[in-house]
Amino acid sequence: MTGERPLILLLTAFTAVIGFLTAAAPAFGASKEKVLHSFESNGRGGQYPTAGLIFDSDGNLYGTTAGGGAYDYGTVFRVARGANGTWTETVLHSFDFRHGAYPYSSLVFDAAGNLYGTTLGGGDPHCLSAGCGTVFELRPKAGGGFEERVLYRFYNGKDGLAPYAGVILDATGNLYGTTFYGGADGVGTVFELTPSVGGGWRERVLHNFNNNGKDGYHSAAGLIMDAAGNLYGTTTQGGTYDSGTVFQLTPTVGGSWTEKVLYSFNNRNDGFSPYAGLVVDAAGNLYGMALYGGAYHEGTVFELMPQADGGWTETVLHDFGDKNDDGALPGASLTFDAVGNLYGPTVGGGTYGYGTVFKLTPRTGGGWSERVLHSFNNNRRDGTDPSVDLIFDSAGNLYGTTYYGGSGTCNDGVGMGCGSVFEITP
Repeated sequence: MTGERPLILLLTAFTAVIGFLTAAAPAFGASKEKVLHSFESNGRGGQYPTAGLIFDSDGNLYGTTAGGGAYDYGTVFRVARGANGTWTETVLHSFDFRHGAYPYSSLVFDAAGNLYGTTLGGGDPHCLSAGCGTVFELRPKAGGGFEERVLYRFYNGKDGLAPYAGVILDATGNLYGTTFYGGADGVGTVFELTPSVGGGWRERVLHNFNNNGKDGYHSAAGLIMDAAGNLYGTTTQGGTYDSGTVFQLTPTVGGSWTEKVLYSFNNRNDGFSPYAGLVVDAAGNLYGMALYGGAYHEGTVFELMPQADGGWTETVLHDFGDKNDDGALPGASLTFDAVGNLYGPTVGGGTYGYGTVFKLTPRTGGGWSERVLHSFNNNRRDGTDPSVDLIFDSAGNLYGTTYYGGSGTCNDGVGMGCGSVFEITP
């Protein structure tokens, strides 16, 4: 399954198996892209990165690959900058199915330097032949390296199945995430993991998605939390028009959570099937991308604004496909810089048809203008098919991964490379 094209085709393959913001980015003139690392089939390193990267305090990058490693079930890796400007990959953990398989999610650090993430499959072999997925932790060891611990194995489907996205941490150390399948109605859940006194973690389903013509279902995106403790996310299907939703989960005094659908996509010019998560600005407006739809049927960037009456108004900021070199099929979350510009990737489109990185800038009189910063090119030097959240360093450089491409040798029969880590410099 690790040789499949990312996003919805990856989930289709799995269905068959189971039935920084740190500183203002300077204004861009000509942007320069550089591949920092190319993954390859060498029996050790990772292959096919499907998630975004995070930095540690030393400027090293951490991420996951859906394939490769010692057992070909995926890896957690670190890419570190050397003194001469080169970057070196180190595999921190190879998944072996029993402890998880196929990590498609980004990672998150806690204050102690521990890493948390999810795997789409693996874990309990009694659940399904592909496993139901896991939530894991990697702890740094005193002598160097990391030690993996499975915090939770999804085991019966009712507790969730196939966590496609990663988890987030609240201030007290609880983890929150979504599953694409499972739950009471089999179409996904929102879950919480709480550390228990004396060790161990307790899982609780906060919401069971259902296909009732109102609720959304099949969430492939991670969550965000506001200052009041509310959770926000997206679903790829469901809602009034069965084209996906944006939802909010609010904690109640009694300890339960109440879900509210903030917006139902209508399969028209507003886009449909948002596979990516959301970002929020200082005014509480939500921003995201829909994989399909829009004026040119290539996806959209949208904004949701809260209204005084409790409703939300959606505005399409950009329709992909409006010019020849524009991107298509945006499948990742957006990234803000400190002056309010938005950045993101598309898995398709661009000058060569292999995806783009773009920038959206708010115009003085209203509206937004889009600029393609880089078009990926399948030339064995560049990566292709970027579908991950981007991050900034303190100098305003952007970093991400591509699912295919790079200069590494890949023995998968596809001939497009095993993926890359890239940097875009303004």
